[in-house]
Amino acid sequence: MNLLIIGTVAFDAIETPFGKTDKIVGGSATYVGYSAAKLGVNPKLVAVVGDDFPTETINDLKNAGFDLEGLQVKKEEKTFFWSGKYHNDMNSRDTLITELNVLESFNPVIPDSYQDCTYLMLGNLAPALQTQVINSLSNRPKLIAMDTMDFWMDIAMDDLKEAISKVDVLTINDEEARQLSGEYSLLTAAEKIQSMGPRYLIIKKGEHGALLFHGKEMFYAPALPLAFVKDPTGAGDTFAGGFMGYLASTDDVSFENMKRAVVYGSALASFTVEEFGTDNIKAVTQKDLEARMDAFKALMSFKH
Repeated sequence: MNLLIIGTVAFDAIETPFGKTDKIVGGSATYVGYSAAKLGVNPKLVAVVGDDFPTETINDLKNAGFDLEGLQVKKEEKTFFWSGKYHNDMNSRDTLITELNVLESFNPVIPDSYQDCTYLMLGNLAPALQTQVINSLSNRPKLIAMDTMDFWMDIAMDDLKEAISKVDVLTINDEEARQLSGEYSLLTAAEKIQSMGPRYLIIKKGEHGALLFHGKEMFYAPALPLAFVKDPTGAGDTFAGGFMGYLASTDDVSFENMKRAVVYGSALASFTVEEFGTDNIKAVTQKDLEARMDAFKALMSFKH
């Protein structure tokens, strides 16, 4: 089954307590796609870059299995750039620089060959664009998931609620869930958010794992304890790519299969945080992934 990803392909410059980078390749769609590709999916990409984006990197995306018919390259314009610095706890960060560049006028055009997509992942973009994408598809995909952030809750809540009402799965972190719902308890927040439209809700809790909600059903997947975390950038997008990639590769959207998809997403995200940028997730082999899934099984299994 095919997976369509809408999001950013960008440059990042990152500083953490464990080092810093110059401009490296990032963006929500990049991490989502690389992660999904590890599960045998050839992601179809809709994004925009400037002509400063390296041809070598475009070739890397192709070699990883990306379908790039929907990637717009704007001449004489620059690629979206974000720079940030993480605090010592690695859970909070300060944005140092945001240069929207090509993203400022981005109009996501869905190629005809993408119109039959079965699974749609809407990366973190302006909610009005996310709604535009859904409305521009001739057939509704089997499953639509979207990611968002507190920034859109602060400046575009009405647009955000409209987008949320049109999707099946929403992925947000715990603080965003509280802000969106106005509830402190995550159980109460989940109930309220599901009443806004999405049948499934994933609340990401960073180093404390992820919660999956569907009606009264709930599932928790821990994060794998790691000896070394170098850079959390892209972990949430890698998680989303693993989650949607697993669902697309199995073509099964039952709650039981979503539980497995959450664990695959968590396993893939655990690779991303061990290095800066996309290098680690790009290098993951099937053997690496199986070993990490075994570690998750050992962590989560017990006898009663």
